Amino acid sequence: MIRVLLADDQRLVRAGFRSILGGEPDIRVVAEAADGAEAVRLARQERPDVVFMDVRMPVLDGLEATRRIVADPALSDVRIVILTTYELDEYVYGAIRGGASGFLLKDAEPAELITCVRVVARGDALLAPSVTRKLIADVASRVRRPAPAPADAGLTTREAEIADLVAAGLSNEEIAARLTISHATAKTHVSRVLGKLGLRDRAQLVIWAYEAGRVQPGWLR
Repeated sequence: MIRVLLADDQRLVRAGFRSILGGEPDIRVVAEAADGAEAVRLARQERPDVVFMDVRMPVLDGLEATRRIVADPALSDVRIVILTTYELDEYVYGAIRGGASGFLLKDAEPAELITCVRVVARGDALLAPSVTRKLIADVASRVRRPAPAPADAGLTTREAEIADLVAAGLSNEEIAARLTISHATAKTHVSRVLGKLGLRDRAQLVIWAYEAGRVQPGWLR
């Protein structure tokens, strides 16, 4: 059973999400929060698998709530998906850099919401199912002064290649096809890259690659 926490100050939004997710046999909404502080408290209390976190909330905004949850060692298995109204929300980049596993538009189709829960719960990052990889590139390109980072950080040549392809938005299946390797091998490489870099998931790997200057928006066609 995938346990979900909904954090949004709009009751109708929470009700809509609960209604959609409530019909799935493997998903259960365990709590709802109307502000960021309540989201942090309920995350510690309920230990959900996935938190849907609105950015703009009273008391404590979604970005700070995300940081506090990610910083808590007891909540290391909790995955956070940022809810946003606009595709190029100015807070999306900061949220992912702060530890969120991805983001979802509030007007996403029900099927996208359900898929999001399952993808993130199994440890993968969701870099916007309907917004496309171009959005990630656009958000990342808004950083004025990328923080310096090692070019390879001890990665092997193949691992560095894998990191670049993940940053370009390719899935494990697409990486396997491009490099003519098996899906299992691609998945193993991605896991090793994350481990070596000390990153939570693919979303943070994308940010690392842009900040390290390894990739630029639109480099892969």
